Amino acid sequence: MHTGTTDRTLLSPARRRADRDRLATEVVDVLVIGGGVTGAGAALDAASRGLTVGLLEARDFAAGTSSRSSKLIHGGLRYLEQLAFPLVHEALHERARLVQTIAPHLVRPLPFLLPLTAPVWQRAYFGAGVALYDVLGAAFTSHRPIPHHRHLSRTATLEAFPGLRRDAVHGAIRYWDAQVDDARHTLAVVRTAAGYGARVLSSARVTGLLRNGSTVVGVRVADLTDGSTFTVRARSVVAATGVWSDDVGRMLGDDAPSLKVRASKGVHLVVPRSAIDGGALATAGGTPDGLILRTPTSVLFVIPWGEEWIVGTTDTPWKLDRDHPAASSADIAYLLDQVNRVLTRPVTTDQILGVYAGLRPLLAGESDDTSRLSREHAVVTPVPGLVLVAGGKYTTYRVMAEDAVDAAVAGLPGVPPSRTAHLPLVGAHRWAQVRGTAAALAARSGLPEAAVERLLHRHGDRTADVLALAAADPDLAAPLPGAPDYLAAEVVHAVTAEGALHLDDVLTRRTRISIETGHRGVETAPRVAALMARELGWDAERTDREVEHYAARVDAERESQRMPDDRTADAARLGAPDVRAGVAGGSPEGRLVQEGRAASAGGS
Repeated sequence: MHTGTTDRTLLSPARRRADRDRLATEVVDVLVIGGGVTGAGAALDAASRGLTVGLLEARDFAAGTSSRSSKLIHGGLRYLEQLAFPLVHEALHERARLVQTIAPHLVRPLPFLLPLTAPVWQRAYFGAGVALYDVLGAAFTSHRPIPHHRHLSRTATLEAFPGLRRDAVHGAIRYWDAQVDDARHTLAVVRTAAGYGARVLSSARVTGLLRNGSTVVGVRVADLTDGSTFTVRARSVVAATGVWSDDVGRMLGDDAPSLKVRASKGVHLVVPRSAIDGGALATAGGTPDGLILRTPTSVLFVIPWGEEWIVGTTDTPWKLDRDHPAASSADIAYLLDQVNRVLTRPVTTDQILGVYAGLRPLLAGESDDTSRLSREHAVVTPVPGLVLVAGGKYTTYRVMAEDAVDAAVAGLPGVPPSRTAHLPLVGAHRWAQVRGTAAALAARSGLPEAAVERLLHRHGDRTADVLALAAADPDLAAPLPGAPDYLAAEVVHAVTAEGALHLDDVLTRRTRISIETGHRGVETAPRVAALMARELGWDAERTDREVEHYAARVDAERESQRMPDDRTADAARLGAPDVRAGVAGGSPEGRLVQEGRAASAGGS
């Protein structure tokens, strides 16, 4: 069995070339389509069982739903009202594993206030629900527990969150969930899978299925880095493509059984900490409380995020472009209206730093309202050799991945069971030893302690890899222009160790500069592009093109956010082509295109 050694986790340009060559010549046991968290989880699950594995992602790892969530690891308090007790119990057990073992550097406990707007019945009703939430999640060990809930009076509530209107609350219940940087977590899953020998490729779009009779035996792939095409053969193919699941079904043919997935758009706003007076707890290192607010259709979160707040989310059907879902002015107005109902000082549009929209893949019937659809997942095998997995939620990605791999290897003899429930990700192995070392690392590196603390919570026990780059080149120890919370060394690390191929990969997912700064990364882009050019061999024309593409993307997003509805917002957002779209012939690379459908219907 592979050992997951340090060097094998590095997603360097040379590693990509080697994996590309090997995938074109090998027959892998399990080939996974989709580099979101579920696909990455399936690749890790299979590779850690000792199987040969390939992972193909059309754009960047986590480029879809898995970088655009509410950034919470939670059981889903609202699902208790739907009596979805098994779903909540499963999610809370996964929360425990992530906080304690799998990714403690990336997943941290976070307190929330559930404000009470009625004096008596809500305290009893919501209190019973939160108490059940604690019971269902009682898998936490004594060395790092998530605290039980507490009831707060109105006075204590306003002390904890001074920005709440006094006339809007009669008190609150404080309970705990957890927070994650979803894109960096997904990347850690990918890197860990690579450490166990998985061949992983981003910018690799699946264009069709290889068939031997009715059995799927592999896929056709367009390499979006150079326009070349190749095939990958596999004993079993797992499609973990989320809201693109229907495209895989169409590759099989219209009469093949498949999963029906509905896309629900969730929009989030990012505002500075100063926009909302949330106070701070003396416990948990001064972490402020978040808020969970009931809305007419769902719930709204106000979530502390570094020096910002995330406010979200919406929950509306989306049937337009799935690669780049757009937030409209109506979405933004709805979120502001809901949150401002309970705040003493309203949040205004000019305070918004960033906006992002993601699509949840929900299992659905044609008439279902997306706000009421199940977050449970399904695994099906429509034809031999192909497994489809969809639905679920970010928190339960590991269970979804395990179930999908179990289905994929059902015909392979001697395959051991999943081991990912107790498998630390890259950055987590020595977290207990490094988590309190920011001051010492800062003294040795000459960097500010706050900067090192941020690095620790992005890179965990691999922070030394970034610090070594800064030590070798003093220019890399400098903060990035327009984004002082990030070091130049992190850009080089993103390219040499984390598989970043484009400017957007770094500004949007390896870092969060695109949503944490008012300029949305435009001021930072030239410096980041110059650093990437040195590592990837870009000439001046290619470097300028990356910057131009990024600026056009930001302009298109800003324009879409001024549009009144989904259709006009979608049209505005599509005004900026994806940087990968011009390679390999035309159609946007994020979707699984159908040009290989006719060929894939025949033999291999």
